[in-house]
Amino acid sequence: MYFDLTDEQQAIKATAHDFLAARYKSDRIRELAESENGFEQSDWDEMAELGWTGLALPEEWGGQGLGIVELAVLFEEMGYALAPSPLFSNTIAGLALSLCGSDEQRERYLRPLAEGKLRGTPALWDAGGPATIGSFTMEPRADGEGIVLDGEKVLVMDAAAADFFLVATSDGRRHLVERGADGVTITPSTSIDTTRRLYAVRFDGVKVAAEDSLPAAEADYYGVFFRLCVALAAESTGIAQRTMEMAVAYAKDRQQFGRPIGAYQAVSHRCAQMLLETENARSAVYGAASMAKAYASDAGWRVPDASIQVHGGIGFTWEHDLHFFLKRGKANAAMFGDSKWHRERVADAVLA
Repeated sequence: MYFDLTDEQQAIKATAHDFLAARYKSDRIRELAESENGFEQSDWDEMAELGWTGLALPEEWGGQGLGIVELAVLFEEMGYALAPSPLFSNTIAGLALSLCGSDEQRERYLRPLAEGKLRGTPALWDAGGPATIGSFTMEPRADGEGIVLDGEKVLVMDAAAADFFLVATSDGRRHLVERGADGVTITPSTSIDTTRRLYAVRFDGVKVAAEDSLPAAEADYYGVFFRLCVALAAESTGIAQRTMEMAVAYAKDRQQFGRPIGAYQAVSHRCAQMLLETENARSAVYGAASMAKAYASDAGWRVPDASIQVHGGIGFTWEHDLHFFLKRGKANAAMFGDSKWHRERVADAVLA
C-alpha cells in the first residue's frame, strides 16, 4: 500500500525538525542531561506555542484536534533530535483525560494541559510488582465517597516537573493527585537513559475526592495505550533514522587502507541492514500499534548498536553522542511492553 504524508503533516514534520535541531545540539543535550529536571521551561513554552502539548487532543478542550499520524510525525522528530522533554509523559496524561475523563476533569486539567499551562504524568507501576501491562497492585482504601492511596509507584516519568499524577490502582481506575498533595513524596531514580527522568513517588495516606477519580476503568484505557505505543515506536524510529545517518556519514568519511570504510562489505552490509530496520519500523508505525511497538522496540536499539560498530572505537566513548541514542532506544524498548509482549498481542489478533 502506498502511503505518504499530507501537506499539513509534512509541515508539522518540517517545523518540528527545524525547531528541535536548533535547540538540541549535542552540547545542550549533555547540559540538560545533567540538570535538575532534565529540560528547560523556555523550551516547553515554545513547544506549547507550537501546539504540541495539545496536538492530538480535542479542539473543544484546547487541543489541535489532530490524529495519531500527526502524533507519530512529531514524536519521530523528537526521537531524531533526542529531545529531553516531558512531552511524552504529558501526552499520555492528556490522552487519558481526553478519552477517559469526565467533562469536569477535562475542564480542570485537560484544557490547561493542552495549552501547556499544566503538566501531567502517569504513575502506573508499583514498587516490587511485575510491571505487567494493565495490572496494578495498589489497592484504593474507601474513605467516605472518596478513597485513600498508600504505596509507591516507580518508573514515573518527569514526576518532579509534573503538576499532577494519574495514579493507577488495582481496580483498573486512574486517580488525579496533585504533586503538592499531603502525603506525596518524590525521589529521583537512576535510569540508563539520562535524557528522560524517572522517579519513585510515594503515597502515604493520600486522600482522593470522588470527583478526582476518572470514571473509566481497565479496558477503557486501551485506546490510550495503543496511541502511546505508536508515539513511543515513532520516537524509536527517529532514533534509528538519526543513528543510521550518523553511521553512513562516518562510513563515507573514515578512511582505511586508502578507501572509505563504507566501501567494504562488512560495513556497507551493516548500513543496509540499518536502513531495512529503520524503514520497516517507520512503515509499522504508520500502520499498526502493537506491530509498530514490537518492531521499533528492536530497531530503536539495534540500529544505534550497529552504528556504534560502524564507528569503531570512537563509538564506544563517552565523548561521542551515540551512547545517548542507544540508551534511549533500549529504555524505550522496555517501556509499555517489550517486543516479545507486543508480538504475542499481534499473534493473538491474527489467530483470533
